[in-house]
Amino acid sequence: MKKLSAAIITFNEENNIRDCIESCLPVADEILILDSHSTDETETIARSYDNVRFETRNFDGHIEQKNAAIDRCSHEWIISLDADERISPRLAESLQEFKQKPDDENNGFKLARLTFHMGRFIRHSGWYPQRRYRLFRKGKARWSGENPHDFVEIEGPGGVLKGDIIHYSFKDLSHQVDTVNKFSSIVAFTRFRKGRRFSWLPVLYKPWGKFWEIYLFKRGFLDGFPGFAIAVASAFSTFLKFAKIYEMDRKFIARPSNVRLSYGEKESSEPAIRFPGNATEGDANE
Repeated sequence: MKKLSAAIITFNEENNIRDCIESCLPVADEILILDSHSTDETETIARSYDNVRFETRNFDGHIEQKNAAIDRCSHEWIISLDADERISPRLAESLQEFKQKPDDENNGFKLARLTFHMGRFIRHSGWYPQRRYRLFRKGKARWSGENPHDFVEIEGPGGVLKGDIIHYSFKDLSHQVDTVNKFSSIVAFTRFRKGRRFSWLPVLYKPWGKFWEIYLFKRGFLDGFPGFAIAVASAFSTFLKFAKIYEMDRKFIARPSNVRLSYGEKESSEPAIRFPGNATEGDANE
């Protein structure tokens, strides 16, 4: 039977981590939590479980932290989760079946993610099924992309498993607005450091294009008012990325005030590993 590690990164996740761990217990032979020095009860809750291994590391970016977490896992197969995600009962069944089957050539498996927001599960708006590689063979996959909109690349062939990762990304609309503000700052800061500069033309049309992409072409209208709110938030997020690049380009600020000083500062000198050809990306608020 295959052995499975669950890799989870955390920072002040006392309200989420217990449910995340509980959803992993039926299928994970090891739960590795890599924490970036939480100041709440995250560590206490995590250490109350016998098969949880709790470690800490300075946070230097979502991609870097997630790769550090999978490097610390003991078993060949890894499922990578955020603290606000849960393994659904149907996915747990698929994982149990996967563990009992003989090994094959696949080095990763895409899993669907179903997000709960504003009182309902969002099944359109570009948020579902949003299949991404989340289950993979150690040494054959790495987190990549652009912080914080990361994704997994695998080396070699991959497959798909049935069942959803349940995602409780926002407590309410106010939390979504806070997240849009924080994530747009990280994207703008990352892009500016890579040489992106402000330009008027894209800021005039891209936010509008993002709204219609989400609401019309990705059928956000079928999600009711939450779908409309998601489209507006996505358009606003697109605008904020350009506006924050403008602030840095004009030297009003060195970085957005809500980006950690450690962000982008490498804790180690480990080289980045890329696996071309098997990447999938996307984000709810891109």
